[in-house]
Parts: sequence; C-alpha cells; structure tokens
Amino acid sequence: MAIVDRARLTQSVALLALFVALSRSLTAHAETAIHFTLDRKVDGPAAPFFLAIDKGYFKHEGLDVTIDAASDGSPQAINRLATGKDDMGVVDINMLIKFRDVTKTPIKAVFVVFDKPPYAIIARKSRGIVAPRDLPGKKLGAPSADPAFAQWPIFAKVNGIDGAKVGIENIGLAVREPMLASGEVDAITGCPFTSYVDLKARGVPVDDLVVLQMADYGLELYGDAIVVAPRFAQDKPEAVRGFLRAYVKALQDTVREPARAVEAVLRREDTANKAVELERLRMAIDDNIVTAGVKVNGYGDIDPQRLAASIDQLALAYSFRASDKAAGVFDRSFLPPPTVRGASAAVSR
Repeated sequence: MAIVDRARLTQSVALLALFVALSRSLTAHAETAIHFTLDRKVDGPAAPFFLAIDKGYFKHEGLDVTIDAASDGSPQAINRLATGKDDMGVVDINMLIKFRDVTKTPIKAVFVVFDKPPYAIIARKSRGIVAPRDLPGKKLGAPSADPAFAQWPIFAKVNGIDGAKVGIENIGLAVREPMLASGEVDAITGCPFTSYVDLKARGVPVDDLVVLQMADYGLELYGDAIVVAPRFAQDKPEAVRGFLRAYVKALQDTVREPARAVEAVLRREDTANKAVELERLRMAIDDNIVTAGVKVNGYGDIDPQRLAASIDQLALAYSFRASDKAAGVFDRSFLPPPTVRGASAAVSR
C-alpha cells in the first residue's frame, strides 16, 4: 500500500511541476509585445521610457517593450507608426496633425509628453541678437527635419518678423551646432536641451548664448506626444492603457529623482556623459514637462481650447485640407485617471 501511495505522490508532484511550468509559460506568452520608437536619439529626456523597463513597470502591466530611436526625427517615427512597423512612439504632435490632414491616416496621440514645446531660436549675442526683432538681416541655420524650424513661419508672423529679411540656410542636423559655434550662422532653430547643452559642451560661452523659446513669444502649440499606431490602438487598447500607467509611474519617479533616472539612459549609451544628459533631463523637466498647467491637471492631457488655438496658429503657415482639423487627433480615453497622473512641483537636484 505504501508503494502505491509513494507512486501516486510521485505522480502528483510531477503533475504539479508540469502545471507550474505551463503556468509560467502561459504567463510569459501573455505579455504583449510593444515596439516603441523615439523621435530622436537616446538622450536624458527619454529616461522615463527606459526607467519603466528597468523598474519592471511595463512588465507588471503584462507588456514586453522594446525601444528604438528614429535617426531622422518625427517624420520617420510617424511613418513607422502609420505603416505599423512600430506600435507606439513619441512624435511631434504638430507634425502628426499635418500628417493626418494629408494622409487621412487615423493615427492618434494619447498622451502629451511636452506640455510646453521645446521649439526655440538659439542665437549668439555677439552677433547682435537678444530678441526676435533682431533676427532680420541675420543668417538662420535651419535643418528641414527640425520641428522647431517647422514652426518658424508661425513664430515670424506672431512676432511681426519679415521672414524674407532673414537668411535661411538649410543645414543638416549634425552640423547645426558646429556651424553656430564656428560663426558660420548667427542663430539656429532647435531644442534648448539639445542645442544649448551641446553648444556649451563645444565651448561657446554661456553669456554669449540667448535662447528664444517660441512658447514665450506667442506660440500656443504643444510639443511631443505619445502616439499609437491605428491597428494597435484598435486591437490592443488595454495594452495602450497599461503602457501609459507604467510610463506615468516612471515619469513621476524621474521628476522626483532625475539623477537616478538618467542612469537608465547611461545603461543604453556607453559613450553618454552623465552630467550632460542629466542637464538635458532637468531642463526638459523644468521647461517642458512640469508646467503650471500640468501641476494643476496632471501629466498627459490636453486643453481642448488650447489645442484649437494651436491649430489656428498652424493654419497661419499651413493650408489644411480638412475642415475638422483637430477631430480625433487626441484620444484621452486611454489616459489614467487624474489622481494617478498627478504631477509634483518638487524636482530633486
């Protein structure tokens, strides 16, 4: 009898082990894969996305997230999402609005990352530029793929600048900062946490640099937003919601302790300089992410009136084909509730 019981016990243990193995296998297979694209190279402000991986926040939501960088900026990232090559990504929302207008692709933004856009003119004071009115007669280096340059015509109109009197030099992204540093151009379009920090690293004296943030000179636009490919939004809505929950947790961690969060970037970029990437991250937090509106309303959402005003501004330099320009561009149904998206005003230094 004891022999029979021992055999049954052995069989039961084997079955239990098989059940556990199958359960683990099913759990692993239950994770939803998400291919995510950045709209620029990996840098400090991208820290929350990688931190969500390292802290297991995505995994907790049943997600297996891989992140790539779009070397050619938002246009490349948008095309990846529109064609379904990537499932989610971060892109310039104003480029997205115009892309939707041209292609009629129902691609959606679901979370605003930069409530204040990082579009700017970065200039040399020694070239006589301290305000927008000083730009006529000067040479502006402007990469065609740069989101800030895309807003230059609006910036010029809002500030009464005769664009014909500003020399526009179409230059590559890679030579933008070197050309300003060497004096080949008087100013450039760009993003402060990239161009300004890079120029400092190149030895340009800080007191010779002026940053004209377009949002401080009349632009109502939003900046980068998390966007979802149409098919993925339709087929995996819970995965999108889980992604945003995880991202918000990582974003809140990043705002509290940017010096720790930036380590997630350094783990991916061996040649990155911690001090430089941390400066980029802190600038993005202070200038673009934790704004007065975000402190009140939480991360990620939009103000419909401001979005409408921003589209009216886009129409100053772009002829919309559709009459319902903003319809469907932002879908807040994927957002976590406001209590979860709360923003802290305190940033650890």
